[in-house]
Amino acid sequence: MIVEINEVMNLTRILNPREAAIKHVLDSVLPWRLFLKARHVADAGTGAGFPGIPLALVLPETHFTLLEATQKKARFVEAAVAELGLENVEVVPQRAEEWLHKNDPEVVTGRAVAPLVKAIVLFAPAFKSGARVLLYKGPDAELEIAEAAAEARKRQIRCRVISRYELPDGMGARTVVEMARDER
Repeated sequence: MIVEINEVMNLTRILNPREAAIKHVLDSVLPWRLFLKARHVADAGTGAGFPGIPLALVLPETHFTLLEATQKKARFVEAAVAELGLENVEVVPQRAEEWLHKNDPEVVTGRAVAPLVKAIVLFAPAFKSGARVLLYKGPDAELEIAEAAAEARKRQIRCRVISRYELPDGMGARTVVEMARDER
């Protein structure tokens, strides 16, 4: 579906099937255990449905809200969810920071959403309700954490690396950063 729709709408630059399977699907599901106990996960800026759709497939007991402000992309994700018969997923064509003002997921996640310093501000409503934010990052996550330190302190948010993994075929190192209210 992605390859087909990508001919008329830019969903991804990765079109090689093996590379897409690794960089999109496998990358989305490798840290699945981090989401295991959550009843409700919001995927902020889901784009073509990553990581939300693959996580929803492996965690059928968890409800996923996939947030995508670009209407065309949201319609594509809705079609993909319907095609896959995912009853634990809803697609909301809205900006995550707006949706979070009125909703309280336990976990907010996203891939390639924003640098941490901006993510702290974007996801501020989630922190107020006690949610954890799990962001998929590249190998330089510590640098982003350091750059966001002042904003994190100001808002009493703790940022830390909680998972690292390598994608096969040398396709890159990934880091999952957790942001949560600092309870100290």
